[in-house]
Amino acid sequence: MLIMHDREKLLQAINFFVRNTKKCGKTKLFKLLYFLDFEHFKATGRSVTGLTYNAWPMGPVPVSLYNEFEAPEPDMARAFDLEWTPIRNNTERMLRVTPKLEFSDRHFTARELTLLEDLAKEFKASDSDDMIEATHLENKPWDKIYNKENNKRASIPYELAVRPDEVDDVMRVAKNREELLRRLR
Repeated sequence: MLIMHDREKLLQAINFFVRNTKKCGKTKLFKLLYFLDFEHFKATGRSVTGLTYNAWPMGPVPVSLYNEFEAPEPDMARAFDLEWTPIRNNTERMLRVTPKLEFSDRHFTARELTLLEDLAKEFKASDSDDMIEATHLENKPWDKIYNKENNKRASIPYELAVRPDEVDDVMRVAKNREELLRRLR
């Protein structure tokens, strides 16, 4: 059940960002999802979408979603039209994501919705180069893995979003929340 819940949140987060930002191709979308997940983790000890991000040269990439855009699962195909458009003299291609369904906020918490809105507002007009630059800031999670540890293409641990002296507190909050949710089920 939780997996389906995360999957629905992922699809709806994509839907939200595509509807509420400009020039939202694959790269920008990946960076928005990264910020959503890592900022939420910083506050709560858990991600919104459940995605795992890897440190690739152009920034954090949710590899499972990257691969899925090439061969969409049925729910993704029902939710979006995915169209590859040639760019830069046909040497590259851009993914255009067009929602087929209305946005639904039913699976999101108030905190998650606020974060979605804040990120969409902050990066509304940003292009992919702006987004790449924003994820490459020194001492941020991508930089720590890719540059400091020279661990190219490695998974970026969510814990890197939190200051080292706060990791235990954030994880305790997340564990207490999960325990409370288990008891309520």
